[in-house]
Amino acid sequence: MSGIYIHIPFCKQACHYCDFHFSTSLKKKAQMVAALKKELMLRQEKLAGEIIETIYFGGGTPSVLDINEINDLIKTVYSNYEVVENPEITLEANPDDLSMNKIIELSQSPINRLSIGIQSFFEEDLLLMNRAHNAKEAEECITEATKYFDNISIDLIYGIPNMTNERWLQNIEKALSYNIPHISSYALTVEPKTALANFIQKGKMSPLDEELAQEHFQMLYEVLTINGYDCYEISNFGKPGYYSKNNTAYWLGKTYLGIGPSAHSYDGRRRSWNVSNNPKYLKSIESGQLPSEVEELSLNDKYNEYIMTGLRTSWGVSLQRISQEFGKERLNYLTRQSEQYLDQQLLVLKEDQLIATKKGKFLVDGIASDLFVVNLD
Repeated sequence: MSGIYIHIPFCKQACHYCDFHFSTSLKKKAQMVAALKKELMLRQEKLAGEIIETIYFGGGTPSVLDINEINDLIKTVYSNYEVVENPEITLEANPDDLSMNKIIELSQSPINRLSIGIQSFFEEDLLLMNRAHNAKEAEECITEATKYFDNISIDLIYGIPNMTNERWLQNIEKALSYNIPHISSYALTVEPKTALANFIQKGKMSPLDEELAQEHFQMLYEVLTINGYDCYEISNFGKPGYYSKNNTAYWLGKTYLGIGPSAHSYDGRRRSWNVSNNPKYLKSIESGQLPSEVEELSLNDKYNEYIMTGLRTSWGVSLQRISQEFGKERLNYLTRQSEQYLDQQLLVLKEDQLIATKKGKFLVDGIASDLFVVNLD
């Protein structure tokens, strides 16, 4: 099974923390949709013989597309690829785009999963992050969306400056009050060349507090697990039957095709990515050329990626798979390197699986990097 990711490179305004590729000018939206459809046709041989299980509209802000544009892109997928009978088709959406009419239109389309970028239910947090929606729109859109969609995910951000534990707990409890089956939650991070980085550098905003973020994560983990959610990946909590098939495929190393400016693809041996420039992307596609670069993955690259993705999940890293796919030498290396984290109870070995503990989950990216292989041939 494979997936198709379609990057919609437009946003109404730039969030202060975001470093994804997008443009705040929507003037060439129709031209971009036409190019996305053409790229889907140009690249159909990349997944020849594969069956598409998921279609994911990411961005950017995919909800800036009108219903006809969304339907046209989905029809293009169906016309050029083999798709399972009931694929998971997700649309990322911002609350300010989800009017009652838009929600009804989406519910009548092939879209069967909404991923809504709430981030916070508090006005001061939304203003600090420069979100396009307000707190009232955040609540109203969920109220309406739950009338028409069963499979909904919302995003929440923690570790925001001046966000007290009490306010973070209120955010979590507000989300729970809507009986949302999936919650993705991320620590606010400072990415280079973002407005947030500039504000901190100039002293207009305090540096982020990692200890506070860790405390918020532990609160999130405890409250959601008590309420029936599985932390199946560090940033993703789902009730049984509501795990994101799209995201899970990434962590399991399945193949996927990325369409649109900056989109990445993976075929099991190579990773490729499109140019992160809208005019260059449009010019290339219109001339029938694919605007992408390709990287052949070495055995070490594949090992390191498996360590990084595996440790982020609840099923962990299989030592048997390490031995079979990457060799005894890498297995011995992993065993030696992981000893200190097992002693510190940041990792645990359950039968064949190396898994991050509750205590180790927030630190897992740093742990994984220490388990990476650099010098082995």
